[in-house]
Amino acid sequence: MLHSPRLTQLALTIALVVGAPLAVAAEPAKAAKPAAVPATEVTAKAPLPLEELRTFAEVMDRIKAAYVEPVDDKTLLENAIKGMLSNLDPHSAYLGPEDFQELQESTSGEFGGLGIEVGQEDGMIKVVSPIDDTPASRAGVQAGDLIVKINGAPTRGQTMTEAVDKMRGKIGEKITLTLVRDGGNPFDVTLARAVIQVKSVKSQLLESGYGYIRITQFQVKTGEEVGKALAKLRKDSGKKLRGLVLDLRNNPGGVLQAAVEVADHFLTKGLIVYTKGRIANSELRFTADPADASEGVPLVVLINGGSASASEIVAGALQDQKRAVLMGTDSFGKGSVQTVLPLANDRALKLTTALYYTPNGRSIQAQGIVPDIEVRPAKLTTDASDNDTFKEADLQGHLGNGNGGADRPTGSSGKRTERPQDSDYQLSQALSLLKGLNVTKGD
Repeated sequence: MLHSPRLTQLALTIALVVGAPLAVAAEPAKAAKPAAVPATEVTAKAPLPLEELRTFAEVMDRIKAAYVEPVDDKTLLENAIKGMLSNLDPHSAYLGPEDFQELQESTSGEFGGLGIEVGQEDGMIKVVSPIDDTPASRAGVQAGDLIVKINGAPTRGQTMTEAVDKMRGKIGEKITLTLVRDGGNPFDVTLARAVIQVKSVKSQLLESGYGYIRITQFQVKTGEEVGKALAKLRKDSGKKLRGLVLDLRNNPGGVLQAAVEVADHFLTKGLIVYTKGRIANSELRFTADPADASEGVPLVVLINGGSASASEIVAGALQDQKRAVLMGTDSFGKGSVQTVLPLANDRALKLTTALYYTPNGRSIQAQGIVPDIEVRPAKLTTDASDNDTFKEADLQGHLGNGNGGADRPTGSSGKRTERPQDSDYQLSQALSLLKGLNVTKGD
């Protein structure tokens, strides 16, 4: 089992983020208030700085009286709070109602919407893919459809963010999209917003026996999703996996608990991560469960400069425990922990409260994780001339193979289906390493 301190209320609110105020955070609203900094030495040791508070009040009064335009008290005070937090470190922030709501949606993976992945093409909003079992897919929205209007308002000239904001909103509320399909006439589709769940884990077989799992960010359900992905890969393979690539590239981080659960899928003992801060409840330790969801499969973890925070927790734990080979380039180097502290009126503080450490006691802060094998991105190209090579099996009257088996003339392999590793050099190197490990083991 994971170490018991994870069950404390503070642990449920801890988040690990890259630095963008809205990147990721834990479930903040339910259990965070009792976990706020207790009335201990932090507030009790020093009296209020009356002289500085007088200066603050005087500055506020001068601005209200002399600034070129009227400024209300609410704006001045909120700006003062933002300034107070922004000057602590890059990851502490004051969250207004909209920011706080978006933060919760990004970490839970749930929001009110239509279920459409969109992109932008020639200034138009284009459907990349409808998400299965959502209002959009049930209404027959198709990949490639152009969204030309949202509730009668043209989308041309809007940014993709503006269009997405209009499609998201209150669950159950109806919204009308005007679509153009294959250059035909515009038509309307009216949909009711529903709860949309966005999965943070994608998986597939690269080749027979070799699996691939990509984690885009660490949400509340990411650990559960990785467990399901492992089970599906074993089923699809039809036998025990011979190797697995865990792709954490450009993963900005997320929920601490999810990172612990993901690492625990590959570890059977020992420490995963621990945190240290000023307040007692920020001292947490997480250890691995004896169960092994990965069945000890040889593992390569891909990281790069976009792998941050929770990604670095997983990579650091697997590296320190000698469970995986890390491949790629140095990670981002964010080793701090943020706690989301809800305030009144649907606002919150995202406050840095601790640093985290890998099992061997490494702090990743401002240094990052160095991969075991450095592999920089490169462009893969196919040598077409290889297909033109003349072989023995092409010669008229050639001898057959005495050991049996069909001849293999030029082009006999046929046209191969495009695979992820064919255009991703780092991934192809990871797969080659896994194959090499199996060859040396005699598998």
